[in-house]
Amino acid sequence: MIGLISATAAGAAARDRLAAAWPDRTRVYEGPVGDAVRTAFAQCEQLVCFLATGAVVRLVAPLLSGKTEDPGVVCVDEGGRFAVSLLGGHAGGANELAREVGDLLGAEPVVTTATDAVDLAGLDTLGLPVEGDVAGVSRALLDGEAVALRAEVAWPLPPLPVTDEGPYTIRLTDRLVKAAEREAVLRPPTLVVGVGASKGAPVEEVLGLVGDALREAGLSVASVAELATVDAKAEEAGIVEAARRLGVPLVTYSAEDLAGVDVPNPSDAPLAAVGTPSVAEAAALVGGGELLVPKRKSAASPAMATCAVVRRPGRGRLAVVGLGPGARDLLTPRAKAELRRASVLVGLDQYVDQIRDLLRPGTRTLESGLGAEEERARTAVEEARKGQAVALIGSGDAGVYAMASPALAEASDDIDVVGVPGVTAALAAGAILGAPLGHDHVSISLSDLHTPWEVIERRVRAAAEADIVVTFYNPRSRGRDWQLPKALGILAEHRTPRTPVGVVRNASRPDESSRLTTLGALDPAAVDMMTVVTVGNTATRDIAGRMVTPRGYRWQAAQGGAE
Repeated sequence: MIGLISATAAGAAARDRLAAAWPDRTRVYEGPVGDAVRTAFAQCEQLVCFLATGAVVRLVAPLLSGKTEDPGVVCVDEGGRFAVSLLGGHAGGANELAREVGDLLGAEPVVTTATDAVDLAGLDTLGLPVEGDVAGVSRALLDGEAVALRAEVAWPLPPLPVTDEGPYTIRLTDRLVKAAEREAVLRPPTLVVGVGASKGAPVEEVLGLVGDALREAGLSVASVAELATVDAKAEEAGIVEAARRLGVPLVTYSAEDLAGVDVPNPSDAPLAAVGTPSVAEAAALVGGGELLVPKRKSAASPAMATCAVVRRPGRGRLAVVGLGPGARDLLTPRAKAELRRASVLVGLDQYVDQIRDLLRPGTRTLESGLGAEEERARTAVEEARKGQAVALIGSGDAGVYAMASPALAEASDDIDVVGVPGVTAALAAGAILGAPLGHDHVSISLSDLHTPWEVIERRVRAAAEADIVVTFYNPRSRGRDWQLPKALGILAEHRTPRTPVGVVRNASRPDESSRLTTLGALDPAAVDMMTVVTVGNTATRDIAGRMVTPRGYRWQAAQGGAE
């Protein structure tokens, strides 16, 4: 919850804007400011104070307890010009909150955290538990000193300026090791603990067993990703509470699924009780991996719990990112976040140039020219299989005539794939033209490089007969100058020459141009590969110079068929 505190009318107005925008995330604290800050500080994960920073410093100073315990605090000035990340920039999420508040209120976010100031991923922002000399290693990264990365397990990290050797070290491990001098230890969630338990097994017995198993195997509890068990034990109190105390999810599987897992130590007891010869080992091994701790029983007599520990292989991450039609303000915040997260960027050279300034220092770029789509898809998947965090970029939406389909055709289930939607050329053009896509619509590419013309023609004819608005991608090039006239001719068999047609070139880019014409007047020679052509249906109208397709045909009848 985000606590909101203000002292003046102007502050209250800005406060209320946040409260209205985030009704489920915020709580307004009224009354004397000092009391409000103290109460919110104790009750909330974050605070936004519409007060002077000096006043907030004096109020929160006696309340501070530690970097990882204190809430994030953001201050917004009386004029609403700045959103200052004052406390808990990383651990408390104040840096990101300042950016969010700034976006909503039109204020400039002020972030002074050293790593953020130079666009370096902070070790405490990677979403992994971190131990050791975090401040010293971070300072070395900032100062450009040599910092070595010792990755004992694979994990998709963001770009970091690391080397093979150096006086400082970042160690990526799930082993139970103590950080050495000048070393920061990152704990990736690579361990899965399978658990079985008799009815009524105490939580202390389950936790004690898990703790002993990890400690004796030299494994860190901070790297436990989940507890896993059979469906029949999904509500077993000892297991549920153990997962809660460990701060990890409890994942359950059907007895049928577990029975199909090959395990080294099957038993008749669980087979009779829940329908599978193994619970702990099978539940831990469902997703594959290396069995580090075979099934073991708790020390109690009689033993009421069993566990097994598996290290799952680190999975690379492939984000397929749509960059939108070109304008920077049409690039989504999620796309920007994925670009900053990626340690490897794969894309068409001109698209890489388009967003190069958004990449963190150290991001490796793999770029190629037109016509190498399948090669880029293979490269991106191969890099992800090496355990990297990869972003594969495409224009518009990456799933629409772009890189998502070839990439997913190459990818198997050994990597994580994330799709990041983008604003398509059809949507950008539609917004420029008016509302041509207000009813059913279809996009058709006229390029026959990947699709036989016979198939394209059949699709155009079907859209024409169904009276669907059509947006043509790749309408005409120097080597393909007959396809657009042919497609328009097919549509003309079912629509009048007065049917509105929108032509948009380089939508949202500096040299954008657009015009509204008709099916009978459109000159195909004025169209090229940078153009999107949208042909209306029989209900589409030119209204005040805007292309409008009504949401229903009754609307057309009510207007008396007005042009």
